[in-house]
Amino acid sequence: MAGSLDPHEAISGGLAALQARDPAKAADLLREASSAVPASEMPWVALSNAEMALGRLDAAEAAIDRQLQLKSRDIGALLLKGLLRERQGDSRGATSFYQMASKQAAVGGGTPPPLADLMVHGERFITAAQGDYGAHLREVVGDALSPTMREAIDLLTGQSQIYLQQPSVFYYPGLPQKWFYDISDFPWLEPMLALLPQMQGELAVGHESGFEPYVTARSDRPAPNNPLLGKMDWSALYFWRDGAEVAENAASCQATMAALAHAPMPRVPARAPNALWSRLLPGAHIAPHHGMLNTRLICHIPIRNAPYCSLRVGNETRRWEDGKALIFDDSIEHEARNEGPEERVILLFEIWRPEVPEEDRAAIARIFQAIDSFGIN
Repeated sequence: MAGSLDPHEAISGGLAALQARDPAKAADLLREASSAVPASEMPWVALSNAEMALGRLDAAEAAIDRQLQLKSRDIGALLLKGLLRERQGDSRGATSFYQMASKQAAVGGGTPPPLADLMVHGERFITAAQGDYGAHLREVVGDALSPTMREAIDLLTGQSQIYLQQPSVFYYPGLPQKWFYDISDFPWLEPMLALLPQMQGELAVGHESGFEPYVTARSDRPAPNNPLLGKMDWSALYFWRDGAEVAENAASCQATMAALAHAPMPRVPARAPNALWSRLLPGAHIAPHHGMLNTRLICHIPIRNAPYCSLRVGNETRRWEDGKALIFDDSIEHEARNEGPEERVILLFEIWRPEVPEEDRAAIARIFQAIDSFGIN
């Protein structure tokens, strides 16, 4: 049909036929042109689409492979290759091409509008395939797995992602990447929790005037880019702040101060300890963020618990339980939500991470003293 046509006319005719939903004519014209023009001038994606519409999957893949040889990060070609692998029953292959297309769109300015529907299909396929892959692995490996191995399989199948310590200021190398700690490893919590009824009584007396926004701005520093800046949605009443005891609050909450005396809180002049009632109002969301350093752990003791409140650290989400503490590494990405109708108040304080030896704790304190003294006239 196309033998008497100039190859570029054949390409134009093939593209027009494809637009007119005549894949047979389009395929004939484009096949003919493909043997007469340089590969770089050939619309391989169009030929692949025409062949696929005719059910010629092998020919469609051969055409799309030519395009990927020319442009290995072509989003449309990657998506089409994924679709062809999917139709050939190659789930892993399809997933790999769909994932590459998604990554390329993320770094390349987004998905071109004509490819949006196919990208959505590819992302849905990835999610379904990861679930099937995980189920297959668990069926073969068995259910008698440790929590660590369950997490490893979730990471392998893409159902979880890797969250590592990323402190914003100071990183201490070699610490285990643990999200939550087992509270049974901290025996000093027992006498603290014994004082919980008295601490709850201190909160019940009423300290509304003592609370202030947790996220604040300093006049000598740029304001933090945080939607909770200056808002009472997340507020605090301090007992220790930047290494100094807040005398008024300490005097009115002696049981809370007695409880905090049991905790191995860091002592760094002008820095630590920090201990406070942290209040989260209904509807509040503390966005994902990282703490300043990985040499401390953050402890929460519920003082006024509330339903539908949660804390996510890494891939694990927990809820506060009455009478139980949570201890976690805040240098790993974490966020908190109050999706219920009541406010939540916890006693929040920091402790030394137990893996950091005493001599290094002293050195860390000196480092932060040096940081604070730098550039001061």
